[in-house]
Amino acid sequence: MAFNSFMKIFQPKDRIFYTLFEEVVDTVYEMSELLKKLIVERERDKRFAVLSEIENAEHKNDDTTHRIYTELGRTFITPFDREDIHFLATALDDVADYIYASAKRMTFYNITNDDEGIIKLANLIAFGVQELKIAVQGLRNMRDLQAMTTALVKINSIENQADDIYDLSVERLFDLEQDIKMLIKKREVYHAMETATDKCEDAGNAIETIIIKYS
Repeated sequence: MAFNSFMKIFQPKDRIFYTLFEEVVDTVYEMSELLKKLIVERERDKRFAVLSEIENAEHKNDDTTHRIYTELGRTFITPFDREDIHFLATALDDVADYIYASAKRMTFYNITNDDEGIIKLANLIAFGVQELKIAVQGLRNMRDLQAMTTALVKINSIENQADDIYDLSVERLFDLEQDIKMLIKKREVYHAMETATDKCEDAGNAIETIIIKYS
């Protein structure tokens, strides 16, 4: 036991950040897939069950993000600038937060699964996080910059598509929705989901900054 503790002194502490970021993005991707599952679920009790899964994943992500901040405070050598590590960790955590916020609003407001805008935005969130996985996994060795750059371009495109879907969905909502309370509720959901794609882009921008500095 003492020998293991002694050897840890000589292990490269900076490598932990790659592992933690990969854990975070895996959890966020799981949340994005659960969000899609929640949307197509028709039974209210089952929707709450899926929401509980999303909540548990969000708490897990909070714990991992906190570990990143803790390691940042006690690690002398980091794989890239501290502010970039902090920015990326915060952006990924924001993606998780807005996925959870979207799921909560849909469940608590009892919004049905026949809203085209919500379905499209959920798919775009999942696509965006999938591309984030590619980019984050590439940070470990920076060997496949082409794949990372392609993923970042796709994230930017996804965010632009989400903006368009948000605008069209809100316009359609004001044209067709007669219930003012439901109008407000759906608009909140649209906004939370579109913001999730904004945060994907923020995370992508953080990775792009790292690539420029260290590639």
